[in-house]
Amino acid sequence: QVQLVESGGGLVQPGGSLRLSCAASESIFSITAMGWYRQAPGKPRDFVAQVTRGGSTKYADSVKGRFTISRDNAKNTVYLQMNSLKPEDTAIYHCRADQGVAGSYWGQGTQVTVSS
Repeated sequence: QVQLVESGGGLVQPGGSLRLSCAASESIFSITAMGWYRQAPGKPRDFVAQVTRGGSTKYADSVKGRFTISRDNAKNTVYLQMNSLKPEDTAIYHCRADQGVAGSYWGQGTQVTVSS
């Protein structure tokens, strides 16, 4: 069972940047896809970004051009670089490890608050 621990959240002003990290308890080399999702108060958990085992990336329309996902297999870590942050980006950000038919795992999340 993969354990995921997110970090890097915090309070930032609009237009600012943050980099989130997701550290896995074991190798992520063979994991089908690693992703980031977010959940704002009173709203469902939404897809943000994904990077596959092969390195392909996918983004939600709302973050395209502002967020960048990357993975470092040597460090068993996935990152989410967030630039030009907006108040509507405020949410708890969760990391997900998708192992296809073997199931998926979630981290506990890290809070991101964008406010002046």
